[in-house]
Amino acid sequence: MTASGGRSAFKSVFIVSGGNFLEMYDFMVYGYYAGAIARTYFPSGDPYASTMAAFAAFGAGFLMRPIGAIVLGAVIDRYGRRNGLLITLALMAVGTLTIAATPSYARVGLAAPVLVLVGRLVQGLSAGVELGGVSVYLAEIARPANRGFLVSWQSASQQVAVVFAAAIGLIASANLSRAEMADWGWRIPFVIGCALIPFLLLIRRRLEETPAFLARTERPGVRRIVASVARNGVVVGLGAMMATLTTVAFYMITAYTPTYGESVLHLSLASAFTVTLCVGASNLVLLPLFGAMSDRIGRMPLLIGAALVVLTTSYPALHWLAAGPTFARLLMVELWLSAAYAAYNGAMVVFLTEVMPPAVRTSGFSLAYSLATALFGGFTPLVCTWLIHLTGDRAAPGLWLSLAALLGLTGALGLRLRMRPSAQTSPGG
Repeated sequence: MTASGGRSAFKSVFIVSGGNFLEMYDFMVYGYYAGAIARTYFPSGDPYASTMAAFAAFGAGFLMRPIGAIVLGAVIDRYGRRNGLLITLALMAVGTLTIAATPSYARVGLAAPVLVLVGRLVQGLSAGVELGGVSVYLAEIARPANRGFLVSWQSASQQVAVVFAAAIGLIASANLSRAEMADWGWRIPFVIGCALIPFLLLIRRRLEETPAFLARTERPGVRRIVASVARNGVVVGLGAMMATLTTVAFYMITAYTPTYGESVLHLSLASAFTVTLCVGASNLVLLPLFGAMSDRIGRMPLLIGAALVVLTTSYPALHWLAAGPTFARLLMVELWLSAAYAAYNGAMVVFLTEVMPPAVRTSGFSLAYSLATALFGGFTPLVCTWLIHLTGDRAAPGLWLSLAALLGLTGALGLRLRMRPSAQTSPGG
C-alpha cells in the first residue's frame, strides 16, 4: 500500500500515533502508581527500599531499548515502516497484559516481581523502536515545509497519554479510599490500557507504507543495516546526547511528578495528578506550535535556546518550590519546565530524523534515542529519589535535569557541525 494523497495528514497521524499512545500510557501509569506497585510486588520494611526497587524495575525496561532499536529498527529499515510498527504494538500489548495480570507478592511470592520485570523488559524492547518508527514515518509522509509540525505530533500523542492517565488517576483517587487504591485500585488504569489494545491493533493495520520507503531501489539486509549504524557511531552518539534532555525532562515532569508531589513535597495525590494533567495538556498545545516554529526559523535556535533555559533555571526553580511547597508553586514550576521541554523537543525529534542517513534512518534514530533513555531518561525517577535521599535536598532533581541540558546542548551543537548537506533543517524545511 502507498500513503495516498487522499488520506488526510490528520488521519495518518492518528493511525500511526495510536500505538505510541499505548506505549507512553503504560509507562505513565507505572510511574504514577510506583508507590502502590512497590508495596504490591516489592514489599519491604523500608518504604525507600521498596520504592527504589519499583523504580529499578521501571528503569530496567529502558535497558532493553537499545536492543529493540538495533534489532527491530533494522527490521523496519529492511521490510518497511508499516510491518515494523505492527510488530512493536503487538510486543507492547504482551508487556502490558503481563503487568496487569500478575498477582501480588503475597499470593505468588518471588514470581510476582519476576513477572513484572519480564513485562517491563518486553515493553522496553518494543519501545526501543516505537518512537523512532513513528517519527520516521511522519517525517517521510510530510512535506519539507511542514515536517517539524507533523513530526511533533509523535510527541503530542504522548501528551494525550499523560492527560488520559492523569485523568483516570484523579477519578480513581476521588472515588476510592487510599487503602483501596493501594490494594487494587491502581490496577484499574492497567486494565483500561489492556482494553484499548484490540482497537489500537485494528487501526494500525490500516497503515499505508510511506512513498519514501517504497521509492528506495536498494534495501540492504539486517546485517548491512547494523554495520551501517556502527559506521555512523559518532552521529548516533551525538544524537543520544541531544536526546538526553528530552528524555530526562519528559519523565521528570510527567512520570515522576505524582511521586515527587506526594512523597517528597507532601502535597495531596489529587494535587499532583492535577498538575500532571495540566503539564500534558499544555504540551499537547505547545509541541505542535514549536514544531511549526522550527519549520519557520530553523531547528537550532529552539534547540540552543531551550537547552540554555533548562540549564540555568532548573535548580533555582525547584529550590524555590521546595522552600515552600504549594499546589500553585508546583503547577508554575512544572509548567515552566514543560514549556522549555516542548520548545526543545518540538525541534529535536525532527532534527534527529534529518541527520540520520536514509538507509538506517529508523535504526539510527531509535538507537540514539534509546541510549539516551536507557542511560539517563528512564532512570530519572530512580536517580531523583536517590539524590534527594543522599543529599537531603528536595531540589536535587534540578541538578539531574541541568546535567541533561548540558548534554543536550553539546549534542545539538556537535550535530550541527557534522550535519549532512541534505538535511532539511532551514526554515521551510
